[in-house]
Amino acid sequence: MVSAQQVEFDRAQPDVYGDAHPKALLKAIEEDGELLHCLENKHIISADHLDKSVLVQLFRLAAKFESNPARYSSPLQGKILISAFYEPSTRTRLSFESAWHRLGGDIMSITDRSSTGIAKGESLQDVAEMFNNYGDCVVLRDTAIESIEEMISSLRIPIINAGNGTDEHPTQAMADLYTIFKWQPQLLQPESEGFSPIKIGVVGVPSQMRTVRSLLKMFVHFPEIVDEIVLIYDDSVADAVDESQLAQLRDVGINITLSHDLNASLPSLDVVYINSIAWVGESYETYGKSFKLTSCSPLKQGAIILHPLARGEELCTSLDNTTHNWYFSQARGAVFLRQALLTCMVQRSSAVMDVV
Repeated sequence: MVSAQQVEFDRAQPDVYGDAHPKALLKAIEEDGELLHCLENKHIISADHLDKSVLVQLFRLAAKFESNPARYSSPLQGKILISAFYEPSTRTRLSFESAWHRLGGDIMSITDRSSTGIAKGESLQDVAEMFNNYGDCVVLRDTAIESIEEMISSLRIPIINAGNGTDEHPTQAMADLYTIFKWQPQLLQPESEGFSPIKIGVVGVPSQMRTVRSLLKMFVHFPEIVDEIVLIYDDSVADAVDESQLAQLRDVGINITLSHDLNASLPSLDVVYINSIAWVGESYETYGKSFKLTSCSPLKQGAIILHPLARGEELCTSLDNTTHNWYFSQARGAVFLRQALLTCMVQRSSAVMDVV
């Protein structure tokens, strides 16, 4: 195990993107590649279904890809990804497709439901049967919460939930946590002198935002890193908080505070996660218009800002050139996190574990 002092030294060395170099994360995690085999042919539907020890190894593999991407160009050669995005997407779709291409695989991409047999009344179960014959893995985004469950009943290849309505977006939450661990690798070493749990502010509506919902579920797997989660939302939003999810967090010992005052909360927060867009049916709604982060906001020194993007007025561009900006690193790191996940799901992890 590397010392906390060495991790802190490595973390302090920024790369060309302005964030911590992923090699510090590599040093903070002892490799156990055998754990990753449990992801083979596994559907990734909800953050609830994930395992902490497997996630840690997945973060390590992502850091391995990010530390030296040129070394990994062909582990997915001969494999085909079906990229089915029936809801508009930029970052998520391109991130998955970039991850697959970077590892040598081929892609069949669908970006419009009306261009498929679904427009003629074909069932999702029948679509899934066709996917079994055409690809090795499916990434699906759909406005309907139930779509992914309908497809699973007929699928014999693994599928990733890339966002199903207002329900979940588990790989976004994986990328969020991967970013936090790159920022503070010592969070993975609770026995070290440098360990200190963090206070996290989540600005959004848990009942309506799949990114927020999955992120909170992800923290359930890592309660030791959390000192407190402050949920900040507009008090005019009815049923903004899912009581069952709050119970899930509290059951693992996470302290939860509810707040309607962003600026009053900011000075004590180590991480600020902000989002304002939630998909509802075939369109979206914007929440919390009174919540805005700018370079004048009373942010704690050393605090970082995360945002799943795309952003609106809630996140000012005046923060882009500050040390608080980790949302661009978050978007970049998502490619490597998805590279790691996809490699494991299609049984190619052994091809990369011995490469250094």
